[in-house]
Amino acid sequence: MLSRTADHLFWMARYMERAENLARMLEVNYRMSLLPQTRAEATDNWVALLRIMSLDEQYKERHGAVTPDSVLRYMIFDDANPSSIRSCLRATRENAHAVRGTLTSELWETTNACWLKMRSFTPAAMEETGIDAFFEWVKYRSHLSRGVTIGTMLQDESLRFIRLGTFLERADNTARILDVKYQTLMSSEGEDDGGSADYYRWSALLHSVSAFEVYRKVYRDMITPVRVAELLILDANMPRSLARCLKEVATNIAAVGNGRSAETGRRAGQLEASLRFGRIEDVMSRGLHAFLDEFMESIYDLGGRIADDFLIPTNN
Repeated sequence: MLSRTADHLFWMARYMERAENLARMLEVNYRMSLLPQTRAEATDNWVALLRIMSLDEQYKERHGAVTPDSVLRYMIFDDANPSSIRSCLRATRENAHAVRGTLTSELWETTNACWLKMRSFTPAAMEETGIDAFFEWVKYRSHLSRGVTIGTMLQDESLRFIRLGTFLERADNTARILDVKYQTLMSSEGEDDGGSADYYRWSALLHSVSAFEVYRKVYRDMITPVRVAELLILDANMPRSLARCLKEVATNIAAVGNGRSAETGRRAGQLEASLRFGRIEDVMSRGLHAFLDEFMESIYDLGGRIADDFLIPTNN
């Protein structure tokens, strides 16, 4: 496959997944903002979201003070923000258009229709319909895109690069969500009675990665921080866990391997094996933040190596 084609397919999938994960992060922040808390705590939650996306400085330059409405508009509609949902869906459509002949007509129409609908959304319209409905729409369109991809694309290298982009992006974003929200939630424990407020905070985190029902099925009792971390890091049966994502990444790298990618495949396999055989006790004793920090560094390394081995070379 031409590296240019692989590049467009890979980034088409990454941007769609990024839009969905951004909707998830914004949704959990919005839900938590409705819980009883001080103004400073609410502001800290929005600042943490900007920081984990590495957009805090850029946001301050454009908007100054951090307020929920400003952050939401910046992360959803701002064309100058390359990581806004609008920018991600536009980039998804542009990459799909560049390889339209490689995609099935169903996948192209699904991607194009998503962007056309996104163009019609405005802050005023979203206020009327409710911001929760918008977040659900973004997640639904991402689910639809994946379903159409799996249901209509030939099981060849094109699909492999799409899947590779999807799961590499998902691994990165799951780690980001868990790192920021876990630290925020743990720092807030002990500041209330540990009852309903804690329950709703941890529930919101699980809902943000579609894991609430899964958690109940796996553990069948109260929500605890360590079990949340175990589910989202080490449970390969959980679709958005780090273990599941790396299993998919390693499998797809092996399937498209070439003469230059042996080291990339080895590193992906090594990271996948560390999650498959890892224990949550070891992760927590080391420190969750330190573990996730190193994991994200490994994901960045894999992304760079995939670009060098398969995609269009970048000028650094």
